Amino acid sequence: MSAPITPAAGLRTLALLLAITQRAAAGSIDIPGELQACRALADPAPRLLCFDALAVRHSPPRFAGRHGVTTEPFTIAGPQRLRYQSDGAIFVMYLRDGDGKVAQNIVLHGGGEDVYLIEKPGTYSLQVNGSETWRIWLETP
Repeated sequence: MSAPITPAAGLRTLALLLAITQRAAAGSIDIPGELQACRALADPAPRLLCFDALAVRHSPPRFAGRHGVTTEPFTIAGPQRLRYQSDGAIFVMYLRDGDGKVAQNIVLHGGGEDVYLIEKPGTYSLQVNGSETWRIWLETP
């Protein structure tokens, strides 16, 4: 069992993860550099958190496309974080329930990345409309 994370180690890890996220959002991805930054953390618990965050950040998307697409239905057993990125100025996504009704309307202005938490288990699909390419992940919060 690893030792608890000290407040100072937690702040260093948080600062490192924030810097990695900001570089990725700006389009500057340096996976070898990010791995080495995590490796340089002396405390095992923050180091593991750093590597875990990189694994999530660089995992392949569940859905990807360009312009408009409606996904196949998918089922979740518990809360899931819907993380989405858009390369275009327009991105509108409808989270639809198993009956096809809109459960949530999601808009991302000007490109970038954001998240939405799907709280209820069930079957869903996504209707995505974007002006350029986009990517969507389903992640356990």
